[in-house]
This record gives sequence, structure tokens and C-alpha cells, in this order.
Amino acid sequence: MFQAERRTTLLDGAFTFFILIFHTAVKSVRSGHRDAILAILYNILQTLIMMAAFYALFEILGLRGLAIRGDFLLYVMSGIFVFMTHVKSVGSVMGADGPTSPMMKHLPMNQGISVCASALGALYTQFISMFVILIGYHLLWKPIEIQHPFGAIMMLVLAWFSGCAFGLVLLAIKPWFPKGTSIVNMIYTRMNMFASGKMFVANTLPAHMVAMFAWNPLFHIIDLGRGYIFINYNPLKSSMMYPIWVSLVLLVIGVIGVSYTSKHASLSWDAAR
Repeated sequence: MFQAERRTTLLDGAFTFFILIFHTAVKSVRSGHRDAILAILYNILQTLIMMAAFYALFEILGLRGLAIRGDFLLYVMSGIFVFMTHVKSVGSVMGADGPTSPMMKHLPMNQGISVCASALGALYTQFISMFVILIGYHLLWKPIEIQHPFGAIMMLVLAWFSGCAFGLVLLAIKPWFPKGTSIVNMIYTRMNMFASGKMFVANTLPAHMVAMFAWNPLFHIIDLGRGYIFINYNPLKSSMMYPIWVSLVLLVIGVIGVSYTSKHASLSWDAAR
């Protein structure tokens, strides 16, 4: 009945915000498994299986000659790491707690914290997985040489950011069309298996084929990333600003959509799923 009013400073509020993001991010990482380490190991296994599948595909079809001159397995990893980071961030943000989630009933929890935590959880999982695979490859197989490591990491972060922006749009639509949103996410993921350009070198494509993939921000990110990784590759058919602008536009649309959806939230949405 009677509550003591507690005055909080901006610093206290920021500290509480980041603490909540940290704990929610841990919950997000452990959502796939009770043990966070096993959840990361499962993600590493997924990445290794995809690497093995693409390596076998290139070998069977005789497409190794179309790859960039240099470490062939590093070429395969340069596409798969970015692809996995992008699609995992889309799924994580889209699966963040909505406005009718029971977690939203506990102050100071809000949907912004849930989205940030899901996004950071996906980035953390992918970075750890990539680091473990690269270290293992470097120590057990052959030394890795990356021309510009910082630029390559920035492309990975850009792939994560673009995935979060698209996932935020799906999160805004999800309460209205839950099944349709899941189908869109599945189609987008399957389509990017080919449309992301991780299976081929963009510079070798004719102009009419570049037009088929240039709409996809992930196509530009993967090609630019390979330019930072390999010393003898210079991207000529990709743009740095295109994925940035597309991601920012999707982010604005997603923020507006989530805000509008949260104002019209209804508990019947959860009951109808």
C-alpha cells in the first residue's frame, strides 16, 4: 500500500539497463540448451557440418578452380561464418520476448532489453564458435593468414547488424501473422543459401548475374569480407554503403513497427498461437 519513492540517477538507470541485458543475454544463449557451453558446442557443430557439406559439394562438382586463389577452406569459411551470423541474428531477434510475454510483467524489463539481449546473445555465440573453429584450424591443420583482420571482423558485425534489423521487422509483424512470419523467415534463410553469394566469387559473375544478387545486402558483405581476408582479391562488384543503408532503413521500420505493435498488444495473441 505504501511504497518508498526511490530516486535513481542516469548512471543507476544505465547500470540497471546493462545488467538486465547481460542476464537476459545469458538466458538467450542458454535457450537452446540448459548448459551454455553445450549450446555453443551445438552451434559449432552446425557450422562444421555446413562447412563439410559445402567442401564436399565443391569437390564433387569440381568447382574448386572458381574459388579465390589461396586457402580454399578459408574461402569456404569466409562465406559460411557471415551467413550463419546473419541468419542466426535474424532468428534470435525475431524470437525475442514480445509485449505479451510474461517477462514483460516484471519491471524494469521491457521489449527493448529483450531485443538487445537476443541480438547480443546471437553475436556472442557466433563469435565464440568462429574463434574456436579458426583456432582449431590454425593449430591442427595449417596457419591462417588474414590480410586485414579488423575489416573482416567489421563485415561480420555488419552481417549481424543487418540480420538484427531484418529480424526486428519480423518481430513487429510476428504478433499479427505468427505463422506467416515463420514461413517468411524460413524462405529467407533457404534463399540466402544461394543468394548470399557464398558459393561463388562475385568478380567472376557477368553483369546480368550480378543483378540477380545485388539486391541482397549479404551478397555485398560476403564479397567485401573476402576482400579483407585475401590479399589477392579486390571486390569490384559490391558496395559498402548499400548494406549499411538497407540495414538502417530496416532498423527504423522495425522500431516503428515494434512500437506500434506494443501499443496494440493483446493477451489473446498468445492464446491463438
